[in-house]
Amino acid sequence: MKQNDLTETLLENTQPEAPVEKKATKEKKSFLGYQIKDIVFLAVMSAVILVTSAFMPLLLHIPLFGVIQLGLGLQFSMFPAIGLAKVRKPFSLVFMSVFSGVVLLFMNTVMFVCLLFCALIAEGVSLLIFRSYEKDVACFVACAVYFPLSLPFMYVWYQIMGGTVLSYVSSIWWVTALMSIAVVALCCLGSFLGVRISKELKKSGVMKK
Repeated sequence: MKQNDLTETLLENTQPEAPVEKKATKEKKSFLGYQIKDIVFLAVMSAVILVTSAFMPLLLHIPLFGVIQLGLGLQFSMFPAIGLAKVRKPFSLVFMSVFSGVVLLFMNTVMFVCLLFCALIAEGVSLLIFRSYEKDVACFVACAVYFPLSLPFMYVWYQIMGGTVLSYVSSIWWVTALMSIAVVALCCLGSFLGVRISKELKKSGVMKK
């Protein structure tokens, strides 16, 4: 009987320590509410954006307003939407902008700043309206607004720079308007496809909730 009592006492003393150890391990693997798997997934989506946008240097030589955004609009709206639909946390889009833009930091610093600035505005607008990313429409709005915001940003930048990149700004207003509408429509389509793809991946079990 004494041996059984001693065994029960030892078990009672050791049981409360397990949850504390589990909680400490969970906190150790998280950063500002993001777990390691969240950061990795966002980094993977950013890498996919960069790989599918490898042809961007070819677009730089086309003297047409918005041609870069039109060529990259699908990638920069669809894959961020997939990432945001998976990691439904504030600053997810900012993280992806940093990961995808860090390559541009030494090649085109202005584009890196542009992507980061656009991500902050897009997230601010979406979170101001929907408060969180729990709804798919919040993810859609953030990613649909994200890349088109680079149009006015780059327009103002090259106006300030003057004659360095005048080919970026079209002198024909209706061409500028049509290109802007096309970019917005393409990014809306990409964002919609990204949200739909993420839902299908969750249903098939490929991407866990």
